[in-house]
Amino acid sequence: MSKSLVKAIHVLDCFLEKPVMTINELTEMAGMPKTTVFRLASGLEEAGLLIKDRKSSHDVTYRMSLKFLKYGKYVSEQLEYTKIALPHMKKLNEEIDELVHLSIMEGEEAVYVETVDSSKPVRLVVKVGARSPLYAGSAPKLLLSSLNDEELEEYLNKVELKRFTPNTLTDKERIIEEVKKIREKGYSVSYSEHFKATVGMSYPIYDYEGKMIAALGVSIPDVYYTEKREQFILNNLRKTVEKIWAELGYTEAASSPR
Repeated sequence: MSKSLVKAIHVLDCFLEKPVMTINELTEMAGMPKTTVFRLASGLEEAGLLIKDRKSSHDVTYRMSLKFLKYGKYVSEQLEYTKIALPHMKKLNEEIDELVHLSIMEGEEAVYVETVDSSKPVRLVVKVGARSPLYAGSAPKLLLSSLNDEELEEYLNKVELKRFTPNTLTDKERIIEEVKKIREKGYSVSYSEHFKATVGMSYPIYDYEGKMIAALGVSIPDVYYTEKREQFILNNLRKTVEKIWAELGYTEAASSPR
């Protein structure tokens, strides 16, 4: 891959952190010379990938174009399991009225590929395409548990374990222990690990070979949390993934929440 292309992709990646930026902000975030960033941004604009908004000669910002929606829609359509899961996600959302999300592992992160929002006035929102570290949060930790011991050790040795909240697990041994518990239970629960005042619950999506291909999760504001509510959501979540498993050809019974 050419160096210019790598740099252009890096510039685009910056917009995942901040959707609208001036050339100075983009230069700082990209960590490249301003002339280089300006040249790359101009080329991306010409290709229809960036939109330049000019309010005045001193007020010019860049943002990603709607072309990425087309790309995203195409990629999403290639993921057959998202088509299968979405109707079940909507049904689960109707039953519990909480944020329901589907995520996959990509590299060293969890990526949210489908979401169904809650209608409650106080609710959580996750955008499709959002990324999370694999060691923080119910769905990411569940995906992390799909790695074998050697892969898990390799991941923990190279990733920087940042603390996002007081509850974030940043000790390697504690993460390994947590992964073991998730494997035993067959599902994952987290309490304010990636974001404060949130509770997450997730079950795995298996393909016909029994391989974990995604995590189906529910996230709620902790103001709605009770143990009874957690059990209710876990039960509904388990029933939902069992239906998805059946459509994907996986027949082994789901683990029961303990």
